[in-house]
Amino acid sequence: MPLDPGTADLLELIANSGYPPMYEGTPEAARKGLRAMTCDWVTPETRIEVGRVEELTVAGGPARLYRPAGEGEWPTLVYFHGGGFVIGDLDTIDQTCRLICRDAEAAVLSVDYRLAPEHPFPAAVDDALAAVRWAAEHRDDVGGSDVLAVGGDSAGGNLAAVAAQALPDLVDAQVLICPATHMRGDYSSRTENAEGYFLEWATCEWFAAHYAGNADDLDDPRLSPYLGTVEGVAPALVVTTEFDPLRDEGEAYAARLEAAGVRVDTVRYDGLVHGFIDMGPMSPAAGSALADTVARIRKLLHG
Repeated sequence: MPLDPGTADLLELIANSGYPPMYEGTPEAARKGLRAMTCDWVTPETRIEVGRVEELTVAGGPARLYRPAGEGEWPTLVYFHGGGFVIGDLDTIDQTCRLICRDAEAAVLSVDYRLAPEHPFPAAVDDALAAVRWAAEHRDDVGGSDVLAVGGDSAGGNLAAVAAQALPDLVDAQVLICPATHMRGDYSSRTENAEGYFLEWATCEWFAAHYAGNADDLDDPRLSPYLGTVEGVAPALVVTTEFDPLRDEGEAYAARLEAAGVRVDTVRYDGLVHGFIDMGPMSPAAGSALADTVARIRKLLHG
């Protein structure tokens, strides 16, 4: 279907901003740019309210815990933000975590893992696994129920998939939103959606060079969970969008899970792009897709 009009307006605004593409700049500039498009526009009036927010240190790193209003035992979702392993932080994913907490009725533990190029692969993986182990050991202090899930968008979806494979005895569900799953794969969406749809393939290559440029093996399942062992991993929600260079690898990973007997809820939002979870203020369609995603998360965690 055609590109969503609200998304098209946002992409035109970005194209006319006068700023160079992310892959032509520095990580520092890219980090500032992502904050400008996400958390910097949030006001006290638009910030989504939850029951409680707590700043924590988890496995030696910063984290933020969101709990729903009221008393109860909630499933815990350990969430890893997107940003190509190079950009993003607790603030850039704050509104999404708040929405999941409120509407999926879950405790959300947002983890601020180390970023490349200062900390290349496997630093982010090590931090992600340590955070999941910490959450498993502190269930009573986080959500309170026995359900422990992992989730993330883009690079964060990669880390969530890796954690689900590495820690199958701890992870009960996985939420993979527009995930990067196959570092060296050959997929049509990488050429069909290479330019003009927010996340460009040149930017993906820029991210990969910073994160995995010195890796010994790009087929390492910790980089490419598509190549890992998926038998026996937790039930999954896999979300993709039509105009995303990562679309096909996300759907290929969902197919691998299904073939291995894993219960998978796979959904593609047509007309939308990578990063739709942050585009609700400009795009009603993106806002509706995010609301639907959160409803599916709720079903997965409480089902």
